[in-house]
Amino acid sequence: MIVETLPVGLIQTNCYVIGCEETGEGAILDPGGHPERILAAVDRHNLTVKYILNTHAHFDHTEANGEIVRATGAPLAIHPLERPLLEAAGGAALFGLRADPGPPPDLELADGDELEIGTLCFQVLHTPGHTPGHVCFYEPEEKVLFDGDVLFRRGVGRADLPGGNWQQLLDSIHRVLFALPDETVVYSGHGEATTIGEEKRLNPWLR
Repeated sequence: MIVETLPVGLIQTNCYVIGCEETGEGAILDPGGHPERILAAVDRHNLTVKYILNTHAHFDHTEANGEIVRATGAPLAIHPLERPLLEAAGGAALFGLRADPGPPPDLELADGDELEIGTLCFQVLHTPGHTPGHVCFYEPEEKVLFDGDVLFRRGVGRADLPGGNWQQLLDSIHRVLFALPDETVVYSGHGEATTIGEEKRLNPWLR
C-alpha cells in the first residue's frame, strides 16, 4: 500500500496520497492546501485518483478540494452532516481567514460504507465529536486508519468549535477506534503517526 504524508496549508495539516501498488488506483485524503504538491505526489506514484475523501469539512482539510477535483475529475466524498460546514468555507471566518468552499460533494458517506481502491477496501467509520459528520477510513487487511482530527499521537481532537461535542468525541475514540486491533497504524490529521495500542497505553487525555 502506498501512503505519502504531505503537510499542507496554513497550519500544516496532513494530506494523504494513498494508493494500491498492484492496480495504480489511488485516493487523496484531506487536501487542505498546496494542490500542486498533492498532484505532484500523485504523478510521482503514477496513480489514477478514484476518490477525493474528506474526513470532515474544516477549511484546513478542504481548502484545495476545488483545484484537486478540477485537476483529477475524481468524485468528492464527505458525510452529509458536514455539508453546512463545507458550504460555509470550513469555518475559516471564525479565525479571520477566507477560504474557498469548493464544489459540493459527489458522494455522501455513511457509517459502514466500503470504498474499494484497487485491491484495498476502506471501511467508513462515523466518529462524531470534533464535528457532527466526522468519519475515519479503516483498511483492515493493511491495519491502517486515517482518522482526521479524532485521535492524535498523545492527543485528541478539539471539541470546542461549533458542532463539537466532548462526550461524543470520547465515545468515538473508546467505542469505535479502540475496538480496532492494537497494531493498527493511525494516520492523523496533524502530527506523527501512532498506533491504537500506543494511545490506549500512553495518551494522557484517555486515561
